[in-house]
Amino acid sequence: MEFLRPATWAEALAMKAERPDARPIAGGTDVMVELNFDRTRPPALLDLTAIPELATWNTDIVPGWIRIGAGMTYTRIIEELGGMFPGLAIAARTVGSPQIRNRGTIGGNLGSASPAGDLLPVLLANRGAEVWVESVRKKAGPYPVYDFFTGPKRNLLAPDELIREVRMRVTHGPEQFAKIGTRNAMVIAVCSFALTLDPGEREVGTGIGSAGPTPLLAFDAGEYLAGELDWEGAGPLDDRVARRFGELVAAAANPIDDVRGTAEYRRHALSVMARRTLGWAWADYRKGAAECA
Repeated sequence: MEFLRPATWAEALAMKAERPDARPIAGGTDVMVELNFDRTRPPALLDLTAIPELATWNTDIVPGWIRIGAGMTYTRIIEELGGMFPGLAIAARTVGSPQIRNRGTIGGNLGSASPAGDLLPVLLANRGAEVWVESVRKKAGPYPVYDFFTGPKRNLLAPDELIREVRMRVTHGPEQFAKIGTRNAMVIAVCSFALTLDPGEREVGTGIGSAGPTPLLAFDAGEYLAGELDWEGAGPLDDRVARRFGELVAAAANPIDDVRGTAEYRRHALSVMARRTLGWAWADYRKGAAECA
């Protein structure tokens, strides 16, 4: 197995163009497990850890948006971006152990394209988040995150393309994430759910994990809730609205029975998580409205 270690992004793109069969590696939290269990044996590994700009973030690309380099680790997302994207930080905290969070990256989560990827429902819930990819033959450009996943562990990346960054809208609204597993920590999600309330646009973003062949939007649930919430008065949450929201989230899932849980359980759990995350997020919204008043 050949080991390639570019020092710049241009070098990385050139190496990927020459060796489209090279497997990108950053944190290695997925790739090294597959190698250790002999599940995969790529002809080459393309180590992206020496490229500085992949491990940076900034807000000066487009007003109201933030750019997050593909090499940003879960730990740095928690520490540096939790104020702007609390849902992303909550999800990152559920990933593995501290050692895994210190190594794993947002780009790796996207590249692996697992339906159970913990950050992916949060990116879906951001409503408009983009995955920016690039190659030697094609200038950097975006894929909407809701189009990026094509099947279990499959995405739209061409063999010569690499993920450069993620771009997300800053909504200044409450965000939540919930995950159910067979234990409390260091576990693959049986199912997960992310919620974003955007007061400026009066929109609701949703994301479902580990309950379909890809991470899923619960579009109808978000549209329903956006029309029912008391954005102006910030009154108490109607229990009828919360229950209907949970039902619509469960209906958006496409789960299967497997060793971690049944399809029926996943739908039930998503309904419960949707109601709970909505309750937490709406409480945050009402608190913010009261402080502003």
